[in-house]
Amino acid sequence: MHFETRCVHGGVHKDQQYNSVTTPIYPSSTFSWSDTTTNSGYDYTRSGNPTRKALEENLTALEGGAGCAATSSGMSAIHCAMALFSPGDHIIVPVDVYGGTFRLFDRFLSEKGLVFSFVDMTDHKAVADAVTPSTKCLWIETPSNPLLKVVDIRAMVAIAKSCGAITICDNTFLSPYLQRPLELGVDLVVHSTTKFLNGHSDVVGGCVVSKSEEHASRIAWLCNALGLACSPFDAWLVLRGVKTLGCRMEAQQASAMKIAQFLAQHPRIRHVYYPGLESHPQHATAVSQQSGFGAILSFEVNGDRSLAEQVCVKTRLFDMAISVGGIESLISFPTTMSHASMSPEARAAAGITESLVRMSVGLEHVNDLIADLEQAL
Repeated sequence: MHFETRCVHGGVHKDQQYNSVTTPIYPSSTFSWSDTTTNSGYDYTRSGNPTRKALEENLTALEGGAGCAATSSGMSAIHCAMALFSPGDHIIVPVDVYGGTFRLFDRFLSEKGLVFSFVDMTDHKAVADAVTPSTKCLWIETPSNPLLKVVDIRAMVAIAKSCGAITICDNTFLSPYLQRPLELGVDLVVHSTTKFLNGHSDVVGGCVVSKSEEHASRIAWLCNALGLACSPFDAWLVLRGVKTLGCRMEAQQASAMKIAQFLAQHPRIRHVYYPGLESHPQHATAVSQQSGFGAILSFEVNGDRSLAEQVCVKTRLFDMAISVGGIESLISFPTTMSHASMSPEARAAAGITESLVRMSVGLEHVNDLIADLEQAL
């Protein structure tokens, strides 16, 4: 079946009593047993729930994996994946990784004994040079947040295989509609399902999709043991949202391209970061591994921090808020919002300046969004 059909039909037709075309919500925390050794396959919702299982089946199929664990947030999905590693293990991470990921790695997991190297993953030699005998993972985020750098997934997989490491890819910005890392050799994919998969800014969730049965089994065990699973209602909301993933992504990325082209020609804009522009340094890489360019872009204003902040404040249709991927357009100032948890030095090393603005394009008419940006600028 085509992708859009799988979005609609994955994880449904579970109600054999009434034949509901919508997957039911099973809010029960516990399930009764027939005897002391026999149950229906579910015993306690932290360990398994029919609604959550339906979402996991859907996302497994969309990413082309062997199994999925749906979690309570994108960060809990990342934490679940990182629980595969032990003190002393070395992980290579993009220098411009999402601020929440940076905080977890740099300020928490490093204290627990994991070792991290933050490098520019568009520089393959720098990645190869960062490998040590203790390297166990290459963490890939592409396109990156917020500079929209595109990492060559195949190249990172090759480096990882050469040193016996695994690869984990954060696919939140593109969703499996536009990029499927497992098909490019990646071992695990993580998502904040809060973003494009749900698409309606009304749930917080995450997931880890595994390429192999071995990883899927271990991730499921860790998700249960650490208590990271999402609630049945949240799972139902994501399952509802994912049904329109394809048409939403098509409309939102079409508008994002027009906005990027508008901004690229505006005299008050210094630089636009969007892989769909041919001027983007990794445009060719994006074409080779993506089926579209997504609905997120960033830009630097010609001026200082105060001017960038004014652009965020003066927009009328763009809500100034943290997050991306909803049907409404959002605008944010990474320095104080998505990447506030990074130190000024870390932001500088990543190239995140105080004139940078990040934008998530929604489903409003693109001409209205452009007019709004014009008046704000």
